[in-house]
Amino acid sequence: MKLRIEKPIYGGSGLARHEGKAIFAPFTLPDELVEARIVQDKGSYAEAEVETIFETSPHRVQPTCRYFGECGGCHYQQADYKQQIEIKTQILQETLERAKLKEIPEITTLSAEPLGYRNRIRLQIDRKTSKLCYKRRASHDNLAVDACPIAAPILGEALQAISSVAQKWQLGQSFTEIELFTNDTQNAILMTLWVAGDSRDISQEFDSLWPQLKAQVPKITGAAVFSADQGKQTGKLAARKGEPSLTYAAASREYRVSLSSFFQVNRFLIDPLVKLVTHSHSGTLAWDLYAGVGLFSAALAERFDQVVAVEAAPGSVRDLRHNLQGKQHRIVASSTLDFLRRAAREKTPELVVVDPPRAGLGKEVAALLAASRPANITYVSCDPATLSRDLKSLLDSGYHLSAIRMVDLFPQTFHLESVATLSL
Repeated sequence: MKLRIEKPIYGGSGLARHEGKAIFAPFTLPDELVEARIVQDKGSYAEAEVETIFETSPHRVQPTCRYFGECGGCHYQQADYKQQIEIKTQILQETLERAKLKEIPEITTLSAEPLGYRNRIRLQIDRKTSKLCYKRRASHDNLAVDACPIAAPILGEALQAISSVAQKWQLGQSFTEIELFTNDTQNAILMTLWVAGDSRDISQEFDSLWPQLKAQVPKITGAAVFSADQGKQTGKLAARKGEPSLTYAAASREYRVSLSSFFQVNRFLIDPLVKLVTHSHSGTLAWDLYAGVGLFSAALAERFDQVVAVEAAPGSVRDLRHNLQGKQHRIVASSTLDFLRRAAREKTPELVVVDPPRAGLGKEVAALLAASRPANITYVSCDPATLSRDLKSLLDSGYHLSAIRMVDLFPQTFHLESVATLSL
């Protein structure tokens, strides 16, 4: 069938209609005329694959990566970067409107270099071939890769170096996944491996592997092996070598980031993001919920008399304590939900910063946060749908949405970050 692409949708596809039915076609751009075939009919909508592009968007470009289209990681490499920003801004606007939010301020944007931005990459290790892989698009199958243009250059070099020996080392016999994380200057790499099943016998094998890794990738300063526990991000520590953490300089501060700790992934936008989130407010008391290793807490501690930083992950809590040394702070090792359930005993903060995972705040956290009545809330979101849901709850509780910015932390992909500012 011939389809005229109407607009982009969250997830990376373009929306068209055929005989009234919504058709989702990946790797298309607005206003393009394409020929496509249905690959999955879902009843109310269908998913299609494009066979031919009859009329091409002026914003279409040649993808940078040779794996684009096969790999499930990127979705917009066929679009010039200006168009990518416009697509994401439009999607964020429409998602907020669907939630029936009133008086949405004009969405502004924050972006940087669209390639080489990732300070962390995580790949599968194929059990049969030991090759390092991403997942194929719309599949659980592995796609062997030895390059990734969105990764920081040093990670690309490390990926290539490890890929060249992975089969000889038979990594797939013991390990299921590998993660590489580098600092701001790219002079150190932390490596994490995951092992499936029983990890008790991995220590001796890792002892012999460690010097080979160091020789192959000299910038690896530390490494660890975790069990791939179901439902857990890291699992149980099975072995460790070298340094357990690295130092990441960001926003005029130094942060300790350990092997199991979360840190923002876009190395070009960390500094502007910290400034955007923290520099508009100062006062007596601020809360940083979902604080991680203290990226925002450390900046807030220079602007507020006291910061209460709330974090549940044990590894991140340890880094948080280190990174807030000498600051006026209180660290609460707790989930945000449990903290807010006890918040009636807390002094009312002038500012609350929330940076939740993709699931967002949820109904109870949003209600408890609103009940705490902070004068200002800054919401850092990585999912427009859950952001819209939570904003609706907060606005219904008496808050006003004063500003919103689309922050493109994940160029070439459909993922987008946003920062919303609310006040009573």
